[in-house]
Amino acid sequence: MKFTLSWLKEHLETTASVTEIAETLTDLGLEVEGITDPAARLREFTIGKVLKAEPHPDADRLRVCQVATADGETQIICGAPNAREGITVVIAKPGVYVPGIDTTIGVGKIRGIESYGMMCSEREMELSEEHDGIIELPSGEVGERFTDWLATHDPAKVDPVIEIAITPNRPDALGVRGIAVDLAARGLGTMKPAKTVDIEGQFSCPIGVTIDEDTATGGCEVFAGRLIRGVKNGPSPEWLQQRLRAIGLRPISTLVDITNFFTYDRNRPLHVFDADKVSSDLRVHRTTGGETLIGLDEKEYTFGRGQVVISDDSGIESIGGIMGGLPTGCTDETVNVFLEAAVWDTVQIATTGRALRINSDARYRNERGIDPAFNMEALDLATQMILDLCGGVPSNRVVAGKVPDVSRAYRLDPARVQSLVGMDIPESEQRQTLTALGFKIEGSMAYVPSWRPDILGEADLVEEVARIASLTKLKGRPMARALPGVPKPILSPMQKREQIARRTGAALGYNECVTYSFIDHAAATLFGGGDDATMLANPISSDMSHMRPDLLPGLLQAAARNQARGIMDLALFEVGHAFHGGEPGEQHLQVAGLLVGRTGPKDVHGSARAVDVFDAKADAEAILSAIGAPSKVQILRDGPVWFHPGRHGRICLGPKKVLGVFGEVHPRILQALDVKGPAVAFTLYPADIPLPRKSSASRGALDISDLQAVERDFAFVVDAQIEALTLINAASGADKALIEDVRIFDAFIGGNLGEGKKSLALTVRLQPRDKTLTEAEIETVSAKIIEKVTKATGGVLRG
Repeated sequence: MKFTLSWLKEHLETTASVTEIAETLTDLGLEVEGITDPAARLREFTIGKVLKAEPHPDADRLRVCQVATADGETQIICGAPNAREGITVVIAKPGVYVPGIDTTIGVGKIRGIESYGMMCSEREMELSEEHDGIIELPSGEVGERFTDWLATHDPAKVDPVIEIAITPNRPDALGVRGIAVDLAARGLGTMKPAKTVDIEGQFSCPIGVTIDEDTATGGCEVFAGRLIRGVKNGPSPEWLQQRLRAIGLRPISTLVDITNFFTYDRNRPLHVFDADKVSSDLRVHRTTGGETLIGLDEKEYTFGRGQVVISDDSGIESIGGIMGGLPTGCTDETVNVFLEAAVWDTVQIATTGRALRINSDARYRNERGIDPAFNMEALDLATQMILDLCGGVPSNRVVAGKVPDVSRAYRLDPARVQSLVGMDIPESEQRQTLTALGFKIEGSMAYVPSWRPDILGEADLVEEVARIASLTKLKGRPMARALPGVPKPILSPMQKREQIARRTGAALGYNECVTYSFIDHAAATLFGGGDDATMLANPISSDMSHMRPDLLPGLLQAAARNQARGIMDLALFEVGHAFHGGEPGEQHLQVAGLLVGRTGPKDVHGSARAVDVFDAKADAEAILSAIGAPSKVQILRDGPVWFHPGRHGRICLGPKKVLGVFGEVHPRILQALDVKGPAVAFTLYPADIPLPRKSSASRGALDISDLQAVERDFAFVVDAQIEALTLINAASGADKALIEDVRIFDAFIGGNLGEGKKSLALTVRLQPRDKTLTEAEIETVSAKIIEKVTKATGGVLRG
């Protein structure tokens, strides 16, 4: 939507600058997209007076002029035919940019004589296409800015043009008066009274109008018009042409320009028919399909079924609310004109315009909604302008249908407005704001103006008050605490575990994936799913037929896609839900990780190696530790079938309390999902980790002993199938208060140990708390360690 400052001032009494108006419009929600200020590029031009003009000695068409300027008398060479002594001219001094010739003026020599500037024509200053001679001003003081002279004598040439973006819910702002209403409500000026006129018809209109029954609902609400005889069409007055040109419209003729003026001035599209080309009464109806019309844009349009048009006995003459037809268009020979003003169904306009691919100003406004109550008034105002500019005699109005009643009211609750907006806005100010916007306040009810179709509830009243009050004045305030003291955590324990698991996985070097919750039947079957309970009734594709029973299928499929593109070494993880049924609640949270290929790129020192089960175990334990799992766990066999039977382990707190599974992915699974190994993975179950017994947010005091720790080494010969963790757990349980750490530092198989035997060496760290340990106390603890390990494993102390 474009308009000029002078056009705005036709409706708004204001002294605000263009900058103030632009900032206010944007703050009101009518975002300013651009400002074109002709005066800005002409600010450096000044007025001068030619004191003497003599012919150039070496050029017949050039004159050497002595010109009075703000800096004194200056010599300028000019080739204009009207350059002569005594005229007042516009000067561009050296250093001034001239937009019409895209040149910055400098000091130059022309046929051996120096010139210190330029006297300009209108085209060189982009004021018009006139370039037959330089500008001759009828008045003006030497040194005066040319823009100041124009502002006083010809303001249209320096009239700033403002362009704003219109949201679909603000059709009222598609008229200059609607924009002025918003600015006046903000306090940037005072609204001027709207023009009113009452046209008395001099004769009965010979052209009648009707609306078909199937069109009156959802097509055309009201169709009004009148005949004006004896008009004289032709070019419109200069002020009207300048106003239209400023906003990018091409003046056509007085009759057409008047309708375009009302389209932008009051958001009221109108249409004029050449009455002598209308063969009968006008009928508003729906098309049957296949009819054609040549529009005013000289393009032929073929109609579909159900589109609303205006016809006479000879056929379709106009596309209702969108575009007129060329056969009944007005020309310079038009003598009798039929002026139409109608209210159309917005959805019908949008549907028809989209189908015919017509983007006209009329469609743009009619599909967003115009003021239905203004229909008859707009007809009279346009009639008066036609009479003023074209002459003629008006007929009585003819009307089909009736103006729709859009009156409605909503309750204004001042306390609720302040609560929602968060600003202290007095009730009197709220009422004053709505009144300035055209609302009628009666008691606690606010009656909506007919030109605001976007106001559809009490919440919209709140928005209007807040918009005018300006949300830029809103000051942030912290929310009051519901209870005194430290507030409770916002995230639940499970949400915190999920968050920590993600951060830990990323910190370990994994890339997080988000895979689909649906997988194909074959993959689901490989991971213990694929039954009817988890099958989708209406899958979007055959590859997404079942809800995933585990996160690993998605990670493995992602790995296969990456390997197909040459990326062989991968570390992927995902946190999400897997499904063990199809009913609500039959899901469980998992943290899954997958390592494929090697631990790093090829290296001359051989530090890169293939990933193994212990890489997966270490990462699984790191994530479990981060989300609060106990440090002492059991590693048991008998994990899911998609893990290698001899190279996996279940991380358990007991035979039935499984915290996670790690290990090599079964070769059968890798082959089925086209993944090139080696591949190791882990799956963790955060919900199965016991919650801490103490829910306090505070940490206990740091317990550090100042006594010297003691380490003792033990080597046990055990059966080859005994896990090292069994020895560690047994040794740790010998004295839980004294033993701080147990770790394996050596393993030996073969030699003189015998078949099926192995040697595991442990380091046990004893940390006293009360006093330094004596040799006897150390020996006592050592004996308990040997006893516990022997009992748990059946092994013997190695000699």
